[in-house]
Amino acid sequence: MTNMHLVDKDILKDTLESEPIRAGFGRGLLEAGKKDENVVAACADLTGSTKMDLFAEAFPERFVEIGVAEQNLVTVGAGLAAMGKVPFVSSYAAFSPGRNWEQIRTTICLNDLPVKIVGSHAGVSVGPDGATHQMLEDITLMRVLPNMVVIAPADSVEAEKATLALAEDKRPGYLRLAREATPIITTQKTPFEIGKAYILTPGKDVTIICTGTMTYQALAAAEMLYKDGIDAEVVHCPTIKPLDAATILSSVQKTKAVITAEEAQINGGLGGAVAELLAEQCPRPMRRVGMKDRFGESGNPEELLEHFGLTAKHIALVAHELKDYLED
Repeated sequence: MTNMHLVDKDILKDTLESEPIRAGFGRGLLEAGKKDENVVAACADLTGSTKMDLFAEAFPERFVEIGVAEQNLVTVGAGLAAMGKVPFVSSYAAFSPGRNWEQIRTTICLNDLPVKIVGSHAGVSVGPDGATHQMLEDITLMRVLPNMVVIAPADSVEAEKATLALAEDKRPGYLRLAREATPIITTQKTPFEIGKAYILTPGKDVTIICTGTMTYQALAAAEMLYKDGIDAEVVHCPTIKPLDAATILSSVQKTKAVITAEEAQINGGLGGAVAELLAEQCPRPMRRVGMKDRFGESGNPEELLEHFGLTAKHIALVAHELKDYLED
C-alpha cells in the first residue's frame, strides 16, 4: 500500500524489527530522570520485568523498591507527588491498577496528583501466565477515573515518547505496556502528543480506530483490505483519555462505518469510548474488535491472539461483514 501518512514501512514484511513496548518505557524513564531531578521511581518487586532497572541503576537514590505491596506502591507515589516529585510507579497491570484501584482513586485522582502508573504485561499476549495475569480491564478501570490520562503506545519508540511526555504532564497518568516484542511501526520523527490521535493510513470506506498492540494489526488489515477493494482509514489513538474527538469525528464523517481494535475488554475500553462519542455526535455502523466479555487463557501469545480474534485477519473479516454499509 502506498498511501500511508505517518508510517513509512511495509507493514506486512516479515523483516519488520520488533521490540517489547516496555523497553521503550525503560529508555524514556531514564531520559526523563536525566532531564529532571524531580523524577523518581518505585516498583513492586518487578524492576527488571517492567524495565525500571535502567533508572534504578542510574539513580539509586531516587528509586524505591516497595516489594510485593501494590497498594502501598501507589500511596507512596501519592506522597512523593504531594512533596513536589514526579513519581513513576510500576508493576504488572493485573496488580496495578488491578489490585490497588481504590488507592489510585482516593490518594492520586481525588487529589489530582501527577503520579504516573505504569501497568506492564497487559493483554492476552502475556501468554502462558493465563487469565490471572492477562489484564484486560485496565483501560476501562482507568478511563473512568476523573483527572486520569490513559495511554497505550503502539510500539517501543512511541512508549519512549509517551514516558517523556507524561513526565512533563501535570495530571495523573496511566501507561499501558505489553510484554511480548511488538513490531516497530513508528520512528523518532513520528509525532506524539498526549491527547492526539493520528491518521496513519488515509481512506474513504471504513475507519479503523486502534490503540496499543492492535495498531500494527490494524495497519496490516488495511493492507489486506486495500487489495480487496476496501479503502480503510487507520486512526491510531495512543491516548485513550482524553480522547481526540476532533480527529475521530473528522474521519468517521467521511467514511461509512467504524471498527475499533484493542487488546482489552471492548466494554468500557477504547471501543466503549468511541461508541459513546459516536452515539452522541455522529452515529455510524460500528463493530468492536477486542475481548468480548470473557477472560483470557493460558497459551502461546500468537495462538491466543488468533484464538480471540485479535489479528489483522479478523479485523479484515469484520470490515467485510460491514460491506453492505460500505457499498451504500
